[in-house]
Amino acid sequence: MYRIRIQIYALSLLFFFMLGLPASAAPGLWDSLFRVKRVEPGTKVQKKTLPPVSSRDLEIAEAVSRAFAAVVKRAAPAVVFIQVEKTVIRKEPLPFPFGPFPFDFFGDDFLHRFFPQVPRKFKERGAGSGFIVSADGIIFTNNHVVAGADKVIVQLADGRTYRGKVLGRDPQSDVAVLKINGKNLPTIPLGDSDKIQVGEWVIAIGNPFGLSHTVTVGIVSAKGRSGLGITDYEDFIQTDAAINPGNSGGPLINLRGQVVGMNTAILTRSGGYMGIGFAIPINIVKAVAEQLIKKGKVVRGWLGVVVQDLTPALAEEFGLKSTEGALVAQVMKGSPAAKGGLKRGDVIVSYNGKPVRNSSELRTFVGLTHPGTRVSIGVIREGHRITLEVTIGEFPRAEEVASAPAVEKFLDEMGFRVRELTPDLARELGYRVRKGVIISAVAPGSPAAMAGLRPGQLIEEVNRKPVKTLGEFYEALRPSLRSGRVLLLVRDQRFRRFVVLSR
Repeated sequence: MYRIRIQIYALSLLFFFMLGLPASAAPGLWDSLFRVKRVEPGTKVQKKTLPPVSSRDLEIAEAVSRAFAAVVKRAAPAVVFIQVEKTVIRKEPLPFPFGPFPFDFFGDDFLHRFFPQVPRKFKERGAGSGFIVSADGIIFTNNHVVAGADKVIVQLADGRTYRGKVLGRDPQSDVAVLKINGKNLPTIPLGDSDKIQVGEWVIAIGNPFGLSHTVTVGIVSAKGRSGLGITDYEDFIQTDAAINPGNSGGPLINLRGQVVGMNTAILTRSGGYMGIGFAIPINIVKAVAEQLIKKGKVVRGWLGVVVQDLTPALAEEFGLKSTEGALVAQVMKGSPAAKGGLKRGDVIVSYNGKPVRNSSELRTFVGLTHPGTRVSIGVIREGHRITLEVTIGEFPRAEEVASAPAVEKFLDEMGFRVRELTPDLARELGYRVRKGVIISAVAPGSPAAMAGLRPGQLIEEVNRKPVKTLGEFYEALRPSLRSGRVLLLVRDQRFRRFVVLSR
């Protein structure tokens, strides 16, 4: 107790002693006790400064900037602004003799059913982009830019305008070829899209929203994008270079000034650019355009199989380590596939030396193969890798075979898309069954939408035939490709009902 009191007295004396000292008398003591750096009046504070930009770094940045500008200066004159005019026919009810119908208790359906409708013609205008590939006026663009056009006007960067003629269109790849009557026109060289790498700089030039010759820059974000439902044959280059409505048909250019792709679509929820755009590889464009120029149409290769993507559950069932490949659900009688030895249950993993990742990629490879070409197809059958030699045939007419592209064209006309029902998807949607075909999308205003079909509904029967796989679904649709009508039995989590769709 005595020691504690002495310690308290000593500390108190020290405290009062320090209070009595002037601040200037013991700066070292204060600084050591409170660790504060004192700054006397008039003392200059040294500011931190960033290191100067080196001349070498600045030269590199300016060189890159000049490279972009040089590419654009060479390429822009060959990029064209395409304006189209279309005639659209719509049916509208006759006007009520005494003005608007005063007692419309039943809605538009009642009026359409009991009052005559008159077809009316409307003029629609659209715009897009394209690029000149020959000095005499051959232009590449998208099919959807010029489809159904009554008049095509092509405007060059220098303001000259020409009347354009459509030499050929291919809706399945969304490629079209135009011709204008000109001489010594500016052109742009075509590159090799197989050589581009993810991460490379690319430049997009086009006319978004009618803003002529707009330039945007980005990189190749991905290659080989497929299964998007944009076209029948998909192998898109994905880019983050800004692409908007009006860019369609314009070139995607590398730093050598060569066209490596044709801008064609965007992934968006707002209708505008959201960071993801897609371009058709120029190698596909060249292959299609060559046939359009020579023949006015495209003759595609045909294998004669119905294929589907592999899910994790299917891969496990077939003893595969990955989901890459195309599972053969059906081999058509007398087809090149049947003659070459392909069987149902085979998994196609390579085509003429190129790896096959999914069914859409296989469809593109086959479609771009000239009929009569002999190709090697790598197959996994019962756990063993084998190679088959198949001679590709010519793609038959839609009414002759229920092939995947023909079915998808029919489904587009009906306005809906389907996919295989997986166990995870069945659990998410509340279905107890684990196999079937599910409606994945319905186009607004289509026959499917008018009949009340909705995404998430399960198709149990097609033309009175039960379907549990995409292969069975395609086979059951065979009569509908000729008749233009299909009878579906669909269900949701509670009810079943029959639906008839027709062209």
